[in-house]
Amino acid sequence: MGKGAVALVLHAHLPYVRSAERGSLEEDWFFQALLECYLPLLEVLEKAADDPSQRPRLSLGLSPTLLSLLSDLELKQRFRNWVMLRQSLLSKLVAEHRSAAEHRSAAEHLAETIERHLQAWRECEGDLISRFAQLRDRGVLDLITCAATHGYLPLLRAHPEAIRGQLRTAVREHQRLLGERPMGIWLPECAYYEGLDRWMLDTGLRYAVLDGHGLLHGSPRPRYGVYAPICSHQGVAFFGRDSDATLPVWSARDGYPGHPDYREFHRDLGWDLPLEKLSEIGLDSPRPLGLKLHRVSAQGTPLEQKAFYEPELAAARTKQHAQHYLSGRRAQLKQLRKSMDIPPLLVAPFDAELFGHWWFEGPTFLAELFSQAKSEKVTFTRLIDVLNKKPELQLCNPSPSSWGRGGYHDYWLNESNAWVVSEWNRAGQAMVERCSRGLAKQSDLRLLRQAARELLLAQSSDWSFIIRAGTTTELARERIHHHLERFWKLMAAINGTSPRLSEEWLTETEAEDRLFPLIQPADWSHSNS
Repeated sequence: MGKGAVALVLHAHLPYVRSAERGSLEEDWFFQALLECYLPLLEVLEKAADDPSQRPRLSLGLSPTLLSLLSDLELKQRFRNWVMLRQSLLSKLVAEHRSAAEHRSAAEHLAETIERHLQAWRECEGDLISRFAQLRDRGVLDLITCAATHGYLPLLRAHPEAIRGQLRTAVREHQRLLGERPMGIWLPECAYYEGLDRWMLDTGLRYAVLDGHGLLHGSPRPRYGVYAPICSHQGVAFFGRDSDATLPVWSARDGYPGHPDYREFHRDLGWDLPLEKLSEIGLDSPRPLGLKLHRVSAQGTPLEQKAFYEPELAAARTKQHAQHYLSGRRAQLKQLRKSMDIPPLLVAPFDAELFGHWWFEGPTFLAELFSQAKSEKVTFTRLIDVLNKKPELQLCNPSPSSWGRGGYHDYWLNESNAWVVSEWNRAGQAMVERCSRGLAKQSDLRLLRQAARELLLAQSSDWSFIIRAGTTTELARERIHHHLERFWKLMAAINGTSPRLSEEWLTETEAEDRLFPLIQPADWSHSNS
């Protein structure tokens, strides 16, 4: 019997934050994720893949909206200037603090890190998608998809065609940009409801990850708990999250990221600098710049009193934490083997942005895991590799569930954001009815395709999450209403209940919400069920 393995699963996603307005807050979200997460992640994986002594393996979900942003030529041009503005600001600060050794060390380390990632961006001409695909082809990555716009699928099921539209659009976009149809999916928020596996199978999706109780409360209860995948009656495999393998990594309070030696996320030069400095890069009010020079420091230290970041301390701590994590998984697998007659599997899923954005040392931690895995006798695997071994899976229907607070659907259906569900349902019904009836004029197909994009964008669970969390809530509400307003305007023009749309308005709308060029309104038709 095999010794078992660890399956790391990362979910790389951002809502479609493209804007015609340069320098928007939403654009900052994307550029910071590029600089702090996706470029460092690629650097780590490519370096590990080039080392014959290592065997890096990882399942990575790339959401269709993120892929759309990564492939956008205009955003690629803007990113370089965005980084260079911050480099300029940082270099001036280094010059102004030559006498402060701690400040200079932190600033110089950050400047060197940014320059290294910008150089990597230049060398690949911003084509990160090809680099992910190459790592897949080298056997390092198992690339999986997500719903088209990260729609929270259990709350869209009033119209199953809406589920199908999310999934088919996602698969089509993944194949267009990455060259292969995905077999796996990261269900948005790992949310599952009874019957969703039917629609997964419809689009060729054969496996997904759920939170632990999605398996543990399944019918019947799985013999091996979360330590082996199950197979639903529709023939779709499900993997369960193992809390012991995830808690040390994601928890800022109980896990590694909150250690005093690591970089402090909330202390940012965008809050510290005076307005006259921020105006040098075109800002007229404080906001995060992605430039952080302080560390977490001792427990209870006020934000304004945080100590400066010391790169050497953080690097040494990362090595220790990687060794600690691996030894914990080795012991866990050893204990599981005593009660299992198949090799145990520890599934550890995370948001990709934890590694680099939220936890600056996260990519280095991954590098250390792969570097130390052989000596610590821990094997990493990909979800697809587990299934390719054709194991005998227990037949079991998973339980309705999600990950995150509450474990079910209440975070996306509560007093703060429940109003949007009826809006989704009303728009979804209109879309299904129109697509099922067909069009009177072939020229209306252009309008219907754009209406489908606006509907998908309005369904993004990110905005519901933000409203519930209470952060930038006005922006989130505005995004939902913005896309719904466009949807209804397009539908009214198709139905002939409003004047024809001007070519100028339609062209501007298509230019701003330009994702999913292969979108098929037939996916929302009754006759296509």
